[in-house]
Amino acid sequence: MTLRSESHLERVLHQGFAVTAEVVPPRGADPSVVTEQAEALAGYADAVNVTDNPASSAHMSSVAGAALVARAGLEPVAQVTTRDRNRLAITADLLGSWALGARNVLCLTGDPVAGGDHPEATEVYDLDVVGLVRLAVGLRDRGEMLSGTVIADPPRFFVGVADVPLADPYDPGRLEAKLDAGADFVQTQIVFDLEGLHAWAERVRLLGVFERAFFLVGVAPPRTAATLRFIRDHLPGVAVPDDLVRRMEAADDPSTEGVGVAVDIVRGVRDLEGPSGVHVMGLGHEEGVRRVIEDAGLLPRP
Repeated sequence: MTLRSESHLERVLHQGFAVTAEVVPPRGADPSVVTEQAEALAGYADAVNVTDNPASSAHMSSVAGAALVARAGLEPVAQVTTRDRNRLAITADLLGSWALGARNVLCLTGDPVAGGDHPEATEVYDLDVVGLVRLAVGLRDRGEMLSGTVIADPPRFFVGVADVPLADPYDPGRLEAKLDAGADFVQTQIVFDLEGLHAWAERVRLLGVFERAFFLVGVAPPRTAATLRFIRDHLPGVAVPDDLVRRMEAADDPSTEGVGVAVDIVRGVRDLEGPSGVHVMGLGHEEGVRRVIEDAGLLPRP
């Protein structure tokens, strides 16, 4: 086993099936909000994403969130978007995240500000997501900033990117560009359509992507049929089969049925050649994440 980074998540992925989850820093300055989320996921996830101004709305910084998650005993995956910072600020945040305990970074473009709480904000995009991957990989492998400056004690991140496998149309070239830049792992958008996921996997398998990176498929337990319909109508790249909506509508206990839906997806992912784990998103409810991980037989974690 050859490790590129100092990440616990990378070690787990080399050994078997991995589980990641998500912590959302608050729209406020109370650190206990992050700590409570992290403590609720301890022992359930191998690492947790710390979101970076999700939905283009201002939250506590992902750097601070990563520090709080690490202090709670979980390994953070610090999300970094190119939307809000130039390369100087991004480099500073990468160095700061590492110093405060993050051993993984997820490189993202970020949602457009028009849909957030500051629609008048300037979108920076000094780097695109491929440039951000190159920056993180260059720091790790060569101790080198984008300027060419070599630094002492560089961060040795496990570098991730996102993908939307059920986007219509789907452009595999975008994924390949991220892998060419050096990405180590991929977390996908939420998947409810196993048939569509199998079709995507067959398509990208021919490109050799599963040999180049670890893939964690996004999974989420819907709480109601209305939740599923909202996701279907408003979340780009998420396909929701009609029979799944009908299944939730017919359920006596929709929340429990939603956990069952997510467990079925996890089992389908485990049966599929290629993916190496799941990224379980609670849509604001950690209890649902824990139930999915328990019922899918993913405990104990390494």
